[in-house]
Amino acid sequence: MPFDPVYQGIETRLLAGDLVNFHVRMSGARDGKDVADYAQCAAARYALIRGYGFARNVRTNVSQEGGLWQADAVYTISAALPDGLRTIDAEVEVANCTERKIPTV
Repeated sequence: MPFDPVYQGIETRLLAGDLVNFHVRMSGARDGKDVADYAQCAAARYALIRGYGFARNVRTNVSQEGGLWQADAVYTISAALPDGLRTIDAEVEVANCTERKIPTV
């Protein structure tokens, strides 16, 4: 089965300080990882837009109903590399997303 994603939007909400919530929707995902990747791409671009270089995933909840996949993800954004295992370099991630044709805004 060919991978034919349809990215259906990103909603961003600042929770507090450096904590940001991302809601993304897509159809045509192969599994939950595809929609989680979409949320990570959104977080990386958001960090760059706000003048930060890094993001760290706090949590990502993925659901699917009737072919529509959704992710509800929370990330911290920071100027310096944050502690933790689930950190991303925003510039590197945005470039990776662009290469994989995953929208970031």
